Amino acid sequence: MLRPLYLAASNLDSTMLRCRNFRVKMSSDAASPSTESRVVLGCGMSTIDFLATVDAYPKPDDKVRTTSFKIQGGGNAANALTCAARLGLKPKLISKVSDDAQGEGILKELEADGVDTSFLVVSKDASSTISYVLVDNQTKTRTCISTLGDPPMMPTDLSQSILLSAFDEARLVYFDGTSTETALFLAQEAARNNIPILVEAESEKEGLDELLGLADYVVCSTRFPQAWTQAPSIPSALVSVLLRLPNIKFVIVTLGEDGCIMLERSITESSDIEERDVDNVIESLYREKDDSLIIPTCISSTVTKLRTEGIGTVCGRLFVGTAEKIPAWELIDTTGAGDAFIGAILYAICANMSPEKMLPFACQVVAAKCRALGARTGLPHHNDPRLAPFIS
Repeated sequence: MLRPLYLAASNLDSTMLRCRNFRVKMSSDAASPSTESRVVLGCGMSTIDFLATVDAYPKPDDKVRTTSFKIQGGGNAANALTCAARLGLKPKLISKVSDDAQGEGILKELEADGVDTSFLVVSKDASSTISYVLVDNQTKTRTCISTLGDPPMMPTDLSQSILLSAFDEARLVYFDGTSTETALFLAQEAARNNIPILVEAESEKEGLDELLGLADYVVCSTRFPQAWTQAPSIPSALVSVLLRLPNIKFVIVTLGEDGCIMLERSITESSDIEERDVDNVIESLYREKDDSLIIPTCISSTVTKLRTEGIGTVCGRLFVGTAEKIPAWELIDTTGAGDAFIGAILYAICANMSPEKMLPFACQVVAAKCRALGARTGLPHHNDPRLAPFIS
């Protein structure tokens, strides 16, 4: 049984975030999204994963035997929406598969988990995307090799009628950063319809800058913020992201076993707010961390003018979310951990969770996922007792 969630005491009041032409309330006492807030639309990759575990990663010309093997659906967007569906949302997925055996398997698995696949494009006489994933039992790492499907998804694959019904009732639109030409086309439609947008920024690629320019929320991989901004540290890179992207309400960077860091923009700024160096603020938050706690936690700053020399200043709050300390014998596979995190963030936004609740919740979902082989096997459902401190 999980102990009660530890929350930073600095500020548990509701925070109002202004989005284009409407307001989104992130409330500290929300548990489940309302019926009308459960629909999310995602666009991105769907694959079939061939997962093999080995005692140690092979050297060149080695022959090794697997210790276990699984064939399972994969792909960033498909995994994240599977996670969101199990948590209780009603996801719709725009992606592309072929009419081959792999494509059939992708569709069946998504439908079984409650993901609406009626917006997937099915190509005739083509190939679906395949990923080969080698999981190293010794280092607890995974290596992925992907064969992209052909032909790729393009905006011309989507008719006007598909677009109209796909956006219908959508509370949030998510893009995994792939198929950027199609994603940008869809994001422009979402922005015109005042639907909030979450973009996953895993690595730099053509078209991603334009997509980020339309985003309301961004979730980054560990390496992306500094690579994209050339900032000297992750906290300073997050400040740079908010300065470069004025529509962004918050940006999160995932840090694997070290949890995550979030920077939330403040919509009000007064002259008496203290100005501090962002790296000093993050160091002070890490000093507050209680290393004796096993479950995910969150430590937050007050609203502060966060300064980075040579970059600028942004007014906001910093949050440090810690990961669950998983015993070595329980950690099986990190494949899809970032996708699980994003699926949980999608749910948290729809449920109006406060950041203090959202970050530990997402890290708890990731911890459950990492206890089983594959991106989806360990994804928890809404009624999982491990999620009881967060959702009802």
